[in-house]
Amino acid sequence: MSEAAGTRAAVEAYVAALNGGDPDTIADRVSVDFHNEHTSALGRSLRGRAAYRERLPHFLAEFEELRYVVEDLLVDGDRAALAYTMTCRPRGSRAAEPVRIRGVFRFRVVSGLVAHRVDYWDGSEFERQVGGADTARLGPSADLD
Repeated sequence: MSEAAGTRAAVEAYVAALNGGDPDTIADRVSVDFHNEHTSALGRSLRGRAAYRERLPHFLAEFEELRYVVEDLLVDGDRAALAYTMTCRPRGSRAAEPVRIRGVFRFRVVSGLVAHRVDYWDGSEFERQVGGADTARLGPSADLD
């Protein structure tokens, strides 16, 4: 398998794990020294598979019906860029429609695992869709992961 094919497979497996909603399966798709980097003020970056795994259950509980739909996936060697549409229902939200956020993940893959993920998304769009009260209720540990 070429490096690019391995990167594509690792990224697709990671997104499938996110959509599956199992914290262990998601954490198994990232490296031990995983760097989860956010560009949005509502996101909170972290380092390490253990820290990521620890935060996943709360994140998954706060964002019900979480789904990432891949719009485009570009791969170059050990790096990939994936445009997505993320939908979810924030727990307790009174909104009739799910939240819908478009964003981009940038990945670096090492030995078949995601080693670094940068997430670009518009936190103000999330706030607009859920309203300020719901965002305050979610608190700082419920950021979009």
